Amino acid sequence: MSKNKVTTFAEQVRTLREEAKLSLREVAEKIGIDTSLLGKIERNERQPTKEQIKQVAKYFKLDEKEMMKEYLSDQIAYRILEEEADLDTLKVAERKVQYLKTKL
Repeated sequence: MSKNKVTTFAEQVRTLREEAKLSLREVAEKIGIDTSLLGKIERNERQPTKEQIKQVAKYFKLDEKEMMKEYLSDQIAYRILEEEADLDTLKVAERKVQYLKTKL
């Protein structure tokens, strides 16, 4: 996915599918999930499991870690918005991640 354009994981999956001119049914079948579930993931109505993210990455021949990073960044962004927190919260979280890495 392009590093210049910011999109959600769900939007990226839909774009990948549409650019490949594939139906929801085709992709869902190949990654082993129900068509309606894939539609909900694309509309951001359901969150994919880690295994589903792996399957999407594998199917579209993308880096699994990059896809996980996209998904996790969505989760963090949505949480910040839900809590009406500011970007300083991310800075504090970054420091805590560094701290926790030294403890684990």
